[in-house]
Amino acid sequence: MSEEKLSFRAEVERLEAIVRSLEGDNLDLDKALDLFQEGVERLKNARELLAESELTVQRVLEENDGTLGTEDLDI
Repeated sequence: MSEEKLSFRAEVERLEAIVRSLEGDNLDLDKALDLFQEGVERLKNARELLAESELTVQRVLEENDGTLGTEDLDI
């Protein structure tokens, strides 16, 4: 896997593909472990991207006087 960060969507799409592969019956143990490890790394990356996005939203919502107006997001 490349060190370049992918978009959140790309990370989730790859995670979905990994899950589909792991749910199948055609993998040997070594390949399944490799995919599992990749999936864990991609999940970590997706969580980091999501956290960065949440911080960006908070900055945008910051009021002119420095107070922060936050609202729960329905995702």
